[in-house]
Amino acid sequence: MSNTQITDAVREKYGEIARTGGKTGCCGPDCGCGDPITANLYSDGQTADLPAEAVAVSLGCGNPTALISLETGDTVLDLGSGGGIDVLLSAKRVGAAGKVYGLDMTDDMLALARENARKAGATNVEFLEGQIEAIPLPDNSVDVIISNCVINLSADKDAVLREAFRVLKPGGRFAVSDVVVRGEMPAEMRRSMELWVGCVAGALQDEEYASKLQAAGFADVEVDPWRTYSVEDARGFLTESGLDVDRVAPQVEGRVVSAFIRARKPLR
Repeated sequence: MSNTQITDAVREKYGEIARTGGKTGCCGPDCGCGDPITANLYSDGQTADLPAEAVAVSLGCGNPTALISLETGDTVLDLGSGGGIDVLLSAKRVGAAGKVYGLDMTDDMLALARENARKAGATNVEFLEGQIEAIPLPDNSVDVIISNCVINLSADKDAVLREAFRVLKPGGRFAVSDVVVRGEMPAEMRRSMELWVGCVAGALQDEEYASKLQAAGFADVEVDPWRTYSVEDARGFLTESGLDVDRVAPQVEGRVVSAFIRARKPLR
């Protein structure tokens, strides 16, 4: 698979999810493969005031807004903002003096997110079109970067992390949720486009994630697994892959996890 093929497949899949309101596509709340990954990430209190459409296409593997303290006036960037749920939650916390950017490459998701922001009455948000490998913001312009199960979808994760480092202000914080792998994953899973767009095949090993952040310049790197997927969970996200589920699922039990990843851009 080439980088272009991966990018095109991800864009098409998540565009379809946006167009159908979250009722189709892997990593979505209404599909079998996505259930173990996307379930029970937000409390009812957090989502009560949000548009239902934002909640319906919440495709994450964690709640990055719970990872980090946001201050009034902070500038926040959400990489791969989808329907906008984490942008809207962050916007409440940074207040009118703050700003939250959502970056996405999918036209249908951007249209949905902008409509969700309108419905929510959020005036301190802006959704940008672009790829997370080339963030359309200036150097040293963001206090906090969040992301929710998106960096694993990139075919060039080194570029993503370099760009995140570039746009963060000195002392800025990186706090994302992502799928990571502990140990080796069967090669046939890595070759599955369905599993790539389903947030599994492109996942980094936990140690590799940390080393790539450090190579990009980050300090205080932490990769903290919080949800480990069982063999039955593996059956769920392997169902649409075309692989032999009975044979492959036991090989990945306990190896695919959702993790909270934190890091900081040094002051100097």
